[in-house]
Amino acid sequence: MKNIIIVAQIILGIFIVILIAIQQKEGGLSNIFGGGANNFTTRRGIEKYIHILTIVFIAIFIILSILVFRF
Repeated sequence: MKNIIIVAQIILGIFIVILIAIQQKEGGLSNIFGGGANNFTTRRGIEKYIHILTIVFIAIFIILSILVFRF
């Protein structure tokens, strides 16, 4: 059972990295020091669903992480 949970975590981790990489619009170190523009817009369409899916995958990942210690 523990091996199945660990494999599921690895697969979810890969999907989370991919989903986060898809969401990145502007990157680089300039945003760390305030060089990026702070345009807050509403997510729409597929971007909204990717954002929600990322949150769901992260929640499942956290639950699986807790379950690993249980078994």
